[in-house]
Amino acid sequence: MIDKGWNPKAPPLQGRGLGWGLSVEQLRWLHERAAEMRRKPTEPEKRLWRALSGSQLEGYKFRRQSVIGPFIADFLCPQRALIVEVDGDTHDESKDRLRDDQLAAHGFRVLRVGNGDVMDNIDGVATAILVALRQASPRWNRPHPNPSPEGEGLRLSEAS
Repeated sequence: MIDKGWNPKAPPLQGRGLGWGLSVEQLRWLHERAAEMRRKPTEPEKRLWRALSGSQLEGYKFRRQSVIGPFIADFLCPQRALIVEVDGDTHDESKDRLRDDQLAAHGFRVLRVGNGDVMDNIDGVATAILVALRQASPRWNRPHPNPSPEGEGLRLSEAS
């Protein structure tokens, strides 16, 4: 696993500065699990990723299986703090509601779409995601607050 700069001697409130209260071990496990989920996506996740990858929706970038606090989001648009969850038959609505409330308390909006909708109506799902993106407030103005270590993002924004 790539070292993310976590310090094992640091206090347990490391959850990316948001006060999630996660230990180094918990974060490491979540990142390993997210990587495994990226390697073995479900068919609806593959189909939705084909619609979201490459900034196809008006230039919005998405990440797959992104760790946010103690959760792994199916798809995350960090610029708009929008999480898209693809739900199958096994989802527990009460647990989902609790999770969504915790994410909302940290500024994230969750949009849930069903497996059947993704498989049968990908254009409609993409439209719903685009509407949610347009309604969401931007989290930051360009450039990204955490540019790449090489400074590529800063050079690109200065050139504009």
